[in-house]
Amino acid sequence: MKLIFFIKSETVDISNYTIKNIPGSSGRLDVISRCILAALLDKNGFEKEIQIWVFLDKYGTFIFNSEKLDFKIFPKNEIYLTDCFVNSLRMKTLERKNIDNPLNAVEVSELTMIEAIKHFLKLNYEIFILKEDGIEFKIQKSKIQEKNDNIFIVGSQEDDFINSKELLSLNLPTISIGTQSYLASSVIRLLKLHLLALA
Repeated sequence: MKLIFFIKSETVDISNYTIKNIPGSSGRLDVISRCILAALLDKNGFEKEIQIWVFLDKYGTFIFNSEKLDFKIFPKNEIYLTDCFVNSLRMKTLERKNIDNPLNAVEVSELTMIEAIKHFLKLNYEIFILKEDGIEFKIQKSKIQEKNDNIFIVGSQEDDFINSKELLSLNLPTISIGTQSYLASSVIRLLKLHLLALA
């Protein structure tokens, strides 16, 4: 099963970034880093056939693909990953490679999240919006199993984009892994556990 996570941030801003205060100086890029690690890492390496697309309003779209990254050099903790990501963003795009940056294999896309969703719908992917008030996972699991390719859009109840008319107009199915509120990175980990149980 190919698994892709989409996560979007309107707040990430590294103009005043300092490693001494990552949450306060990066517009919560630390949250994005935790989600990247949650999506990609397994106990012994990278998960197979997993991607996480990071849509940053101020900087563009970045694709972390477990099949193209080098586990030996990839940053495996939140602070180091965030610092490497900031270094890449400061160079405007990852196309201007820094030879010492372990994120050189991260791809850059021109697609916005809406454009990416429409692109993958044409490729017959099943796309779900993760929401606390969504349809229970056990009800949706048959639809997930039917498709070999699934995308999950990670958001929160307060997420303006998740509740936007533009996204809602696409009539994407919703999915919930419980009524309890979880951090986005925890949602990704829990979803992966559910999906492994289906394998």
